[in-house]
Amino acid sequence: MASLFNYENLRKNTFLTESYDYIAKYESKSANTIYVSSYDRFDIFLSHSYKDKDIIPALKKELESMGYTVYVDWITDKLLSREEVTKETAKVLQKRMQQSECLFFATSENSPNSKWMPWELGYFDGIKNKRVAILPISKNNNNFSEYFQGQEYLGLYCWIVKDKKDYARDDLFIRCETYGSKTYIKEWLRSTN
Repeated sequence: MASLFNYENLRKNTFLTESYDYIAKYESKSANTIYVSSYDRFDIFLSHSYKDKDIIPALKKELESMGYTVYVDWITDKLLSREEVTKETAKVLQKRMQQSECLFFATSENSPNSKWMPWELGYFDGIKNKRVAILPISKNNNNFSEYFQGQEYLGLYCWIVKDKKDYARDDLFIRCETYGSKTYIKEWLRSTN
C-alpha cells in the first residue's frame, strides 16, 4: 500500500538538516539588492506552507538524498523576507520556478490557508513542458482524497507515492490517474507527456 509522507517522521528527522550551508552571492539590480543563490537549476521547486517550516528541511533532505536538487525559498534564498513580501519577491520566485524541472505541491492541513501556494501552482502549471505533482503530508496517514476537499483542482495533478516495498532503487513514484500508471520521478521528468 502506498503511503503519504508522515508529519511526525519528518519532524524527528529535522535536526539532521539544520546545518544547510549554501554558497550564495549578491546580485545588484538598480537600487535593489536581490539575493541569488549560486544554483541556477533545480530538479524540484517545493511549494509549501511556511507553517510547515518545522518539517520542510527534513523533506528537502530526504529528496536530496535521492539525488535531486530542491528549491525552498527561505532556505535557498535566505534574504527573502516573509515580513516584507514585495513584487520583487514574486519575481525571484518566478525566476526559481523557471529554473526548476518540476513543482511538488506539499499539501498538508496548513496548505489551504496559504496565499502563495495556489499562485505558485498556477504559475508553474502555465509554464510549457513543466511538471506538477501533489506531495501529501499527513499526521494521520489520511486518504489522498481528503487533501482535495476545498481544493478540488489538486485532483487534476499526479501525486507522489512513497511505497518502500516496491522500491527497486532510491526514488519515489509519481502516480497519474490520467496516465493510468505509476512511474519513477526520474522517468516522469524525462517523459514528454
